[in-house]
Amino acid sequence: MFNLTPAAAQQIQQSAQASGAQTLALRVAAKKDASGDMQFGMGFDEPHDEDMKLDLQGIAVVINDESQALLFDTVLDFVELNPGEFNFIFIPNSHPSCGSASVTTSSCGSGGCGSCASQGAAH
Repeated sequence: MFNLTPAAAQQIQQSAQASGAQTLALRVAAKKDASGDMQFGMGFDEPHDEDMKLDLQGIAVVINDESQALLFDTVLDFVELNPGEFNFIFIPNSHPSCGSASVTTSSCGSGGCGSCASQGAAH
């Protein structure tokens, strides 16, 4: 199952408040690009009937059908990559299509969370 770290949950809540998206869910998406690399995206969105709906640390998270298998056992974290540079990262947990060492960063607007349509999140 997909999961969030406490640091990611806190940053998502702060971003939702700052952008006025408190009533929306966090949509998380994944896809493989032409070279087989995983691409991750996220943004605030309305849930759809066919979405998987999760409540993770008080955050409403939705994942569409196509992304569910790709996000299985993936953790979203919010970390300091370099001094003073914070970002969200997706950490696959030994996912066969990603490898255990694959970590992808995602910068998605205000505070790292918001509109990510260009990074694969469906709206």
